[in-house]
Amino acid sequence: MSFIERLAPEIRKTGEISTIQINVGKICNLACSHCHVQAGPKRTETMSRVVMEAVLEAIRTHKFQTLDITGGAPEMNENFRWLVSEATKILPHIIVRTNLTILLEKGYEDLIKFYADHDVELVASLPCYTQENVDAQRGHGTFKASIEALKRLNAAGYGRGGALKLNLVYNPGGAFLPGAQAQLEADYKRELKQNFGIEFDHLFTITNVPMGRFAKSLEKSGELAGYMKLLRDNFNPCAAPNMMCRFQISVGYDGKIYDCDFNQMQALAANGPKDIFEIIKAKELGRQIVFRDYCYACTAGAGSSCGGALA
Repeated sequence: MSFIERLAPEIRKTGEISTIQINVGKICNLACSHCHVQAGPKRTETMSRVVMEAVLEAIRTHKFQTLDITGGAPEMNENFRWLVSEATKILPHIIVRTNLTILLEKGYEDLIKFYADHDVELVASLPCYTQENVDAQRGHGTFKASIEALKRLNAAGYGRGGALKLNLVYNPGGAFLPGAQAQLEADYKRELKQNFGIEFDHLFTITNVPMGRFAKSLEKSGELAGYMKLLRDNFNPCAAPNMMCRFQISVGYDGKIYDCDFNQMQALAANGPKDIFEIIKAKELGRQIVFRDYCYACTAGAGSSCGGALA
């Protein structure tokens, strides 16, 4: 049975759209093995100032409540600071998804203060609390750099239960589902506090979607069919109504519109307005969602989204 056939008709379309998520480019200082964007230092795709201006106009027009900025390493877009500064003037909530290590790179050391000054919520990738697992997914030395960045964020007031929110992201290191989010959060908080004195607000568990570098590694190891069966067998109907595609639009670096970041990477355009310029003029943002079988990753087990578990 296909994924869409397992959904109730009312779940196949969007609810109230409150979030606009934008991918500002595929350039990144890392080339992680699980990256569905296949971002890296050699990528050149980047969102222009013109598209960013249109994003801001769409926010004004439709009164989005959250701007969710991702990449690549979104900080590497040359207009990134301008975008955040302008966005803070027109909407209440900005999220930036950071790989942490970029905050230590030359030319980016000011970003922690910049984030704090603009009250930006950070969602930071840390796929495990052990060096061995993090370096295996993200490259040698990334765990040490991530820990140093987290210490600096804590020193700036992030992750200490106040207004400056710091959330971490866990994703599995192989072809299996995440463990229970609450238990993993407790484990992360214990290990990071005891070993490094680090604090954070919440942990989000995200299931690896079989595309990009992760799909290629599964194909190479002969695990792709088994992983897809695992996702199908663990379909959770209670997670389906909360899928992130039902409450957001996704904007590519070129301004094209998608239901989610995963469809964006597959070039599966959303129904309705086709780019951010059409979104500005649109009267209605509701639409029928474009689904594929890799969407099982979002509803397997406790479910998965950019904000973690769904059920």
